[in-house]
This record gives sequence, structure tokens and C-alpha cells, in this order.
Amino acid sequence: MTAPRDPWSDPETPTEEGVPYSGPPAYGTAPYPGYGAPGYAQPGYVQPGYAQPGHPQPGYGWPQPAYGAPGGWPVPLRGPRRPGQVVTAAVLALVQAALVAFTSAYLLLFASVLGIDIDTDGVIDPRAAAISDEAQVLAWVQFASVVALLAAGVLALNRRDRGTGLALMAALGLQLLLALYWVVRIVGVLEDIPGPDDAVPVLVFGALVFAAGPAVGMGLLVARSSREWFGTGSG
Repeated sequence: MTAPRDPWSDPETPTEEGVPYSGPPAYGTAPYPGYGAPGYAQPGYVQPGYAQPGHPQPGYGWPQPAYGAPGGWPVPLRGPRRPGQVVTAAVLALVQAALVAFTSAYLLLFASVLGIDIDTDGVIDPRAAAISDEAQVLAWVQFASVVALLAAGVLALNRRDRGTGLALMAALGLQLLLALYWVVRIVGVLEDIPGPDDAVPVLVFGALVFAAGPAVGMGLLVARSSREWFGTGSG
């Protein structure tokens, strides 16, 4: 018995001609929404880090804090600056304290040597003894003025009140009084001692030089900025 033949596998079986190939199927030509479709604006691609109209630029990385104090803490407000006149007057007071301390030590040494000469000779000159005693007292007074200058100068650089300004003015004024005393005593003592006349002008000039710093300092303290600085505010 012969099996039935399959017409699709038998090459001798005649076939019918089909529809000719007309190419790939055609699709609709409607544009993709968002890419030029009528009535629809193309938004475009927004890349991070590039600003677009109406959109702020996000930036890259972690958000950076604002400049200033670390951690966003508020920056403390600075107080008013100390006037230059006040600073200069305080520095002059400190310099004057150093000069007066040196001269006071020399004056105390001179008074001690003068007292030793009087005891060694065995003859007590009332005038020499009086000069020695006066020099010792003057030396200790000048040491006290050194302490006043140091205290007033340091306070003027760290405090702002009326008492500090008055203390600095008084300490500088005391130096002018001491310089004036030196001028009077030098002229009175050396005029009665025989010797060269050139010594008196030199010593008087030296006393006036010591008065220059305090005089300038007092002039700076009476300036308007200095008076306003010490006239208002607290320590």
C-alpha cells in the first residue's frame, strides 16, 4: 500500500503563483509626541549642571555652604576700632616708663655713691647730704611714676572708659612736672658750683627731651577722637 503524497513536499506538484512582494509594511507617519509634533513644543534634553530657561542650574557634587564662619555660624560683629591717637599715646607712655626707670636707677646709684663718700671722709657737708637725700627721694618718686605709666598704658590698650583716659593723662602730666622740676633744680644747683658753663644747657636740654614724649601723648589724648573714645563706652 502506497502512502499518500504530500503536495508541499513533492517537487512535481504544480503550485499557484502568489501575490508579488511589495516591500515592508508601511506604518503611520505621525511624529513622535514631543519631537516636533504640531502643537507640542520639543522640551529638549536637560543635562544636569546646564541651566535652561526657567530652570536654575543644580550644579555638581554636594551642596557647598556659604562662605564665612564654619558650619554656617553667624560671624561675630566687630566693635569700634581703637583710634590711632589713643594707641600712640599708650605706646609713648610705655616707652617713657622704660626711660624713666633707667634714669631712676642711675639717680639712685648716684645718691648712694654720694652718701658713701660723705661717710668715708668723715666730714659731713650739709649741702651734699641734702643733695643725696633729695636724689634718693626723687628716684623713688620716679619709680612710682614708672608704675603709673605702665598701668595706664596697658589699660589704655585694653579698656575703654573715662577713668582709663584720665589715668593716662595724669601719668603723662606727672612726667611733665618731673621734667620741670629737673630743669629748675639743675639750673639752681649747677649755678652755685664752679665749673664749665656748658653743663647747664646740656642737662636742661636732656630734661626737656624727657618731657617731649609725655607732651606729645597729652596732645594726642585731647584730640577729638581720643576724647570720644574714652568719653563713651565701658571697660
